[in-house]
Amino acid sequence: MKLAETKYDNAETGCCARLDVALWDRKELSWQDKPFLKDRVRAFLHIPLNFGAVMTRDHEAIEGAGAYPEHPLWLSDEASPWGSDLFVAIDGDVPGASVEKLSGTFLTRVFEGPYRHAGRWMREMDEYVRAQGRQAKKTFFFYATCPKCAKRLGQNHVVLFTQVE
Repeated sequence: MKLAETKYDNAETGCCARLDVALWDRKELSWQDKPFLKDRVRAFLHIPLNFGAVMTRDHEAIEGAGAYPEHPLWLSDEASPWGSDLFVAIDGDVPGASVEKLSGTFLTRVFEGPYRHAGRWMREMDEYVRAQGRQAKKTFFFYATCPKCAKRLGQNHVVLFTQVE
């Protein structure tokens, strides 16, 4: 599937789509071997240095392979201040790509605001997970818009995906 054939409507900015909050906020998702193209983003103290270039490269590979899912999604594993693993959902083979399959149950929450609030978002997500009677295992960030589009749209949405036990 090509990007134009998905539900990712980026016509407003020509870059990032406005996030459909209802699609992602306070959801429970169960994945069994959900395929993702895996890549690496360099960072300095969690500030990405080449996120745009990595996303461009990955999107070109996915577009070329016609492997977009209906709802495009990318997750960042912020495990190190020096870089993060990026997982871009795919729905088909992407020649030459490193593919990792994720399985498990994930709880989601949508947050809005500047990236510097990430620590607060993590604490709120941990509270939400506990309130659901679950225990957090790992959290991924879905940065729904780039900084330029966030400014243009007047909102910066970030979705946290927490894998739970």
